[in-house]
Amino acid sequence: MSLNVAGTGTAKPRVARAATRDRAGRVGRRRMRPEQRRSRIVAWIAVVVIGAFGFLPVYWLVATALTSDTQAFKIKPDLFPREITFSHFTKLARNEDLFHYMVNSVLVSVLTAVLSVFVSAYMAYSFSKFRYRGRKSLMNLVLASQMFPQALLLVTLYAVFSSLGLLNTYLALVLSFTTFTLPLCVWMMKGIFDTIPDALIEAAAIDGASRWRTLHTVVLPLAAPGLVASGLFAFVRSWNDFVFALTLTGSDKQTLPPGLVHTYLGEFQTAWPDLMAASFVVSIPVVAAFMILQRYLVGGLAAGAVKG
Repeated sequence: MSLNVAGTGTAKPRVARAATRDRAGRVGRRRMRPEQRRSRIVAWIAVVVIGAFGFLPVYWLVATALTSDTQAFKIKPDLFPREITFSHFTKLARNEDLFHYMVNSVLVSVLTAVLSVFVSAYMAYSFSKFRYRGRKSLMNLVLASQMFPQALLLVTLYAVFSSLGLLNTYLALVLSFTTFTLPLCVWMMKGIFDTIPDALIEAAAIDGASRWRTLHTVVLPLAAPGLVASGLFAFVRSWNDFVFALTLTGSDKQTLPPGLVHTYLGEFQTAWPDLMAASFVVSIPVVAAFMILQRYLVGGLAAGAVKG
């Protein structure tokens, strides 16, 4: 009998607490003001609109790639493909030019990412941990370089590379892409170095470590998320460039964006389904790299945005 009484005694408070929570929830829902409801509805509408703005182009790309040529060139295209075909994807396996353009893109993007991270790490560390004459002016100069349109510098860079004999080379693309990715990488890395306490660097100096060793064995490992974020930004920026890759190099050194245009678009052809299929396939490496390094990217951007 005592066991039943004890069990009943413990069950009653649980039922009472559940009833209290239920009443509180109903009261909270009844107390929601009309302004709060309108703001919540507006927020959801904004989320839907932004999501549609981001995902509808991707859906249209995939839908066009799966559509036959006759359906793709209709005057009134269908929102959903009526006949799904994978023939445009199978053609990619027989396209040797596409593989050549992809190799060029990988080579140029990787070199640009490595060079951007290498240079920006030393520049940002100098701006963050050293005090010398002209430091703020150099920092503002690096930031001001982002104010000029990149296409405006194309003529100047073309003339410089032509005088140096660097046209139609990978080096011209790597240097031009690094020029545009470096300012943002420097400021991102500076924000991350600012979060590293100076006491940690002083402790390494007391232990006998040189400045060079302190940077490579203490500071850079702590700034790894920022290095990954900067490298990923430089990689994606060089992977997606069209104007400089089209102007500074010929057909044998061109990367994917101008290579796809030359392959599928022209005066006598407009192979939109084939172009969409190729665009979908070549975007997979970038998406995969972003998904793998996403936590480092978010950590690096967050660390660089807050000064400790």
